[in-house]
Amino acid sequence: MKITALKTFVANVQRTNFVFVKLYTDDGIDGVGEATLEWKTKTIVAALEELERVLIGRDPFAVDAIVEQLHRDSYWRTGAVFRTALGGIEAALLDIKGKALGVPVYELLGGKFRDRVECYANHWFFGATTPEQYASQAKAAVAMGYRALKWDPFDTADLEMDRRQRRQTIEIVEAVRDTVGPDINLMLDVHGRLNVPTAIAMCRALAPYDLTWIEEPTPPESIDALVEVRAASPVPIAAGERWYEPGKFLEALSKKAVDVLQPDVSHAGGLSETKRIAHLAHMHLIPVAPHNPVGPVMNAMTLHAAVAMPNFSVFETVSIDVPWRRELVRETLQFENGAILAPTAPGLGVELNEEACARFPYEATNVPLFDGSMNTSGVATGKQTLSGDRNDAGPGQDR
Repeated sequence: MKITALKTFVANVQRTNFVFVKLYTDDGIDGVGEATLEWKTKTIVAALEELERVLIGRDPFAVDAIVEQLHRDSYWRTGAVFRTALGGIEAALLDIKGKALGVPVYELLGGKFRDRVECYANHWFFGATTPEQYASQAKAAVAMGYRALKWDPFDTADLEMDRRQRRQTIEIVEAVRDTVGPDINLMLDVHGRLNVPTAIAMCRALAPYDLTWIEEPTPPESIDALVEVRAASPVPIAAGERWYEPGKFLEALSKKAVDVLQPDVSHAGGLSETKRIAHLAHMHLIPVAPHNPVGPVMNAMTLHAAVAMPNFSVFETVSIDVPWRRELVRETLQFENGAILAPTAPGLGVELNEEACARFPYEATNVPLFDGSMNTSGVATGKQTLSGDRNDAGPGQDR
């Protein structure tokens, strides 16, 4: 079996553009991966296309050898763009191999540790602006079966927060906690927008609401800053989505910067690399909760990695998305009582609808963190898409 072609497919979903990659073989088996890099769509597409000539004629079963060669020959070797392209290609190779052998991808990663992965909801809060609206939508997410919710209530924070912003954030968190009760896990995402003293102050102010973690409180460049925040915070600290190479994760673990590690399966260079990072964390007895807020192929990639890692903690899902998300792929997710069951189909268990991608072409989008549009940037103009408790309705799927 030889690789004969590489193609990329872009699908706009308002908040960003999904980027999918497919590898084709002379045996008629193709494989799909996702290489979405939010707000860097054209750049990642170019990076993928540049790698096609290196892949043509290669045996897709030689997954590690191909990945290592691509990494060696990139010269620059790291960075979000290259490692995201690498992650998408590795996923497509594993998808081909799994299909050819008739086994799910997690079997190629050493086999499964669990039959189900517990989930938390992200994006459930889109459209909310007041504490009452956040509380109402949190109640709806819990009604769908979720036992954990994550969101960013930090307004337009940019290193510092004024007294109004701090009070508003606290009121939103208080309203959600009062509504969902004490048995629901709540996680807050800061998206790396606070300086050290502000982050410490907010961690302390929010501690009474029994949070599972506060995510990426400071910018990702400085692990030392994160160490300082964690040492002073009464709330557990999570981070890792914007670290790419294993050395960065090792530094964070060695310096005791996190309570929960969050590698992104695509941005960290692939499923195999993510599992190696998970093993580094396991040596430090740190749980791993992979970053997973984008498209349906990435969801499948992350699911297989989560099933196969020993220290997996909780699975991020997109609980609300544009109505046409389900048109982009054919998948067989089973969402049940707040968890996704381990897939059984060969490969990744997801097939790309190329024609559907063409109906939702690329559109430029801006980073919504600092203009107040974080909670509305993913809201479609039509019917919203919520996951349900039916076995054939997984996260991000239509009811």
